[in-house]
Amino acid sequence: MTSRHLSVIPNSMDQFTGTGLTCVRGDHVVFTELDFAVDPGDVLVLSGPNGSGKTSLLRVMAGIAKPAAGKISWRGQNVADEPEKFFANIHYVGHRNAVKMALTVRENLTFHCALRPGVCDIDGALEEAGLSRLANLPARMLSVGQARRLALARIHASPAAIWLLDEPTATLDGLSVERINGAIVRHRSQGGIVITSTNLPVTFKNQKEIDLAGFSETDHTVWGDLV
Repeated sequence: MTSRHLSVIPNSMDQFTGTGLTCVRGDHVVFTELDFAVDPGDVLVLSGPNGSGKTSLLRVMAGIAKPAAGKISWRGQNVADEPEKFFANIHYVGHRNAVKMALTVRENLTFHCALRPGVCDIDGALEEAGLSRLANLPARMLSVGQARRLALARIHASPAAIWLLDEPTATLDGLSVERINGAIVRHRSQGGIVITSTNLPVTFKNQKEIDLAGFSETDHTVWGDLV
């Protein structure tokens, strides 16, 4: 299949980092004193048991949740200083597909692209996700796996330097897993950054890894007491 993925080539100063990150959910410390650093072309795999903080870390990285301590930086600048500029350069795909059921597959991508800067490629995204034949189908008629593919199609429809993917292969069949893994490889080759969580063994060339279990404080409250 010929890729129509939009090229993203960050410069050498586009390092994405987190320093001294602590995440608190309710009155429980999810993880603490966590650092990471990824360069253009890197893939960072987040692993760990359920509840160890993989999703929480991705939400902090995406600016959806604020860390209780520490900071996230991109291009040497705290992302909290210019959040809109940062948001324009990331894609975040969470557990929930954020698909509008009343819209068709194509309309979902059109809506997404209307909120994004730059030139979009809806037809290319449909092809990349294997959804071209379903483009005019209402999203409510999609299977669980097809809805997941539609959610992932957003990363193909518009350019972004950083992909934050929360268990992207969940509910996907084998061919769809190959598609998203191939897209990750191509994004890296074009200088993009990919950070993905998983409960399954995955291997990308020269990948970086963080096991969240090593930073977990789920048996303590913010007051230091044992649960």
